[in-house]
Amino acid sequence: MVTGLTLPFLSTNLKVHLSLLVVSLIYGATFSMAKVIMPSLIAPYGFILLRILSGCLLFFMVHSLFVREKVEKKDLFPLAVSALFGVAANMLMFFKGLSITTPINGAVLMLVTPVFVLILSSVIYKESMHWRKSLGVFLAGGGALFLIGGWKLSFDADKVIGDVLVMLNALSYAIYLVYVKRLMKKYNPITVSKWNFIFGLLIVFPFGCQELYAVDWSMFGPAAWGIVAFILLGTTFLTYLLNAYALGHASATLVGSYIYLQPVVAAILAIMLKQDSLNYLKVIYILTIFAGVYLVSLKKSRNGN
Repeated sequence: MVTGLTLPFLSTNLKVHLSLLVVSLIYGATFSMAKVIMPSLIAPYGFILLRILSGCLLFFMVHSLFVREKVEKKDLFPLAVSALFGVAANMLMFFKGLSITTPINGAVLMLVTPVFVLILSSVIYKESMHWRKSLGVFLAGGGALFLIGGWKLSFDADKVIGDVLVMLNALSYAIYLVYVKRLMKKYNPITVSKWNFIFGLLIVFPFGCQELYAVDWSMFGPAAWGIVAFILLGTTFLTYLLNAYALGHASATLVGSYIYLQPVVAAILAIMLKQDSLNYLKVIYILTIFAGVYLVSLKKSRNGN
């Protein structure tokens, strides 16, 4: 059974949207913050291992103190599969792909995740591809594409492998969102997240152990440590917890569609830091994204309209 967030004065639907909004805010801030320490202070695979190790310890501790829920032996394999797609494979492929391709290519190609989720949900769970939901996904995707300058996407021969890895990462995360939903409905999100990070740690350890061992921690100043703390506690622990909660109460398509808000957050932060400026086109793109996510969140009426 999935327990709710302890905010009794809010409806479940509102708590789902607030959870997903917080996730988008954290992810939107993470991309620029991570560049400060990676790869100059810590290599990508080493940082991924550090993230998964910290997530494993945090979820294990919280689960031991507040949940103490046991899982059935028959569900260990499905948990390992969800960890493969949702924790290990998507992180490894994304960071490796991003190191080869351009940031614009990486950001644009990640926007296909909700499309994969929509297709997989219709195939696996027989969810009808309602016109309103489909329109919302593509409307938000179009707004996000133009907001991050998607027209500058270029497929150079030396970046093809990176582009493919980012696309595979998007597919991997989409599979996770659709696959793990059944487990989220059966168990507490903290229980599922704990086992995902346990299995994820076993998978990622061989890839990142040498890079993590090679880190010179004496090179980290207060700002670098602050970024590490934000990514370990926020980007790793809190985002997986809130996404898990949302998946227990909403469709995988809605959860996936919130990825379109990440460019909005990035754009707002850039404007606040005076790294970018606001114009009427960006306002139109941002409003288009919100309109698309709203359409995805609408539930069908009983007559199917």
